Amino acid sequence: MINILEVEETNRMVSDENLDVRTITIGISLFDCMDSNLDKLNENIYNKITTVARDLVATGEKIEKEFGIPIVNKRISVTPIAMIGAAACHSPKDYVTIAKTLDRAAKKVGVNFLGGYSAIVSKGMTTQDRYLIESIPEALASTDFVCSSINVGSTKTGINMDAVRLLGQVVKDTALATKDEESIGCAKLVVFCNAPDDNPFMAGAFHGVSEADAIINVGVSGPGVVKTALSHVRGESFEVLCETIKKTAFKITRVGQAVAKEASRMLHIPFGIIDLSLAPTPAIGDSVADILEEIGLEKAGAPGTTAALALLNDQVKKGGIMASSYVGGLSGAFIPVSEDQGMIDSVEAGALTIEKLEAMTCVCSVGLDMIAIPGDTKATTISGIIADEMAIGMVNQKTTAVRLIPVIGKGVGDTVQFGGLLGYAPIMPVNQFDCQDFVNRKGRIPAPIHSFKN
Repeated sequence: MINILEVEETNRMVSDENLDVRTITIGISLFDCMDSNLDKLNENIYNKITTVARDLVATGEKIEKEFGIPIVNKRISVTPIAMIGAAACHSPKDYVTIAKTLDRAAKKVGVNFLGGYSAIVSKGMTTQDRYLIESIPEALASTDFVCSSINVGSTKTGINMDAVRLLGQVVKDTALATKDEESIGCAKLVVFCNAPDDNPFMAGAFHGVSEADAIINVGVSGPGVVKTALSHVRGESFEVLCETIKKTAFKITRVGQAVAKEASRMLHIPFGIIDLSLAPTPAIGDSVADILEEIGLEKAGAPGTTAALALLNDQVKKGGIMASSYVGGLSGAFIPVSEDQGMIDSVEAGALTIEKLEAMTCVCSVGLDMIAIPGDTKATTISGIIADEMAIGMVNQKTTAVRLIPVIGKGVGDTVQFGGLLGYAPIMPVNQFDCQDFVNRKGRIPAPIHSFKN
């Protein structure tokens, strides 16, 4: 039984160690909005979202006051729009009208972001899937709160290289379409392998097709809490280190469980999952890189970094699972460069490269995240980086993702400012050798042999 005493026990974590509920996300099914008439479809989508989510922000603010826990974001995820618009959309421009409707609905209810401008194309693309993907640059340039995600691979189906090739160009086009805002459109676009249906975090959140009509998913974060706990066991054995991380993750997850249950009760929407992800922010002391250094590394990126991150990710999952019957989403450790001051410091010190980050993604919860690269990076190079990351997810049966930002007009040595939770980032160099002959092959990379489980 969870009670308010468990939450009060975390007051020190909130005031001194940056503990927060990173997001309450309402997942909303839009299947009952489908219509062959585009105007009617947009009307249905707007009405459904503004009805189901009308009390989300006020509810989150009330829970913040009641529990004394910061709830940083209130967000919405919807059914992948490529499916919802299939009968009504006959061009990329048609899909852009839906993006604008989603943005208008998000502004009406007051949420921070709305995810689900998405397509699931891990085995192939329909005409409508392609229209949505081609619409992304204009859609993200003409909206403020809409986030887009495309799942291009899975362990069961392999990697759709036609989609990977297309998305390399789409990332470049999105950067160009938002070049006056430091190419920030790319910060709202993520490419996945093995995307989860119940992820509450942006930009990758969408409401999976197997989900209920509406659901409450909560994302909790607390890198500063974990770092502080580990500072009390410096020099202790790996067993003590692991137990400390597990116990801390347990406490953090219990906070999320309490918030999720209360939000579910107040909104009359079923509780879905808790996502315990150590998601850093630019705030000092709220860094995953700082945890790795507390474990014993001089800088994130030093030899031993991948092993330390593997340990951290696993113990976070073990502690979280003991605290809630419904842990889901991504749950583990995020390593976004621009959102983590410790990661930024490691890049600037020369300790951390894209290649080392790629190795780290083999054992963390997501992938190459919020990495700023030169604006003149070729589309095929971006596709090659995406393909590499998708292969890691496919072979290792885990979620991986890529959120690269080719910042138009900037090169290695420059810095880009995104602001807010997105932070800032040094422009990182990319490998200059060419991969276009590989990327331009048609078809898909087959699923690995161990995908055959039946």
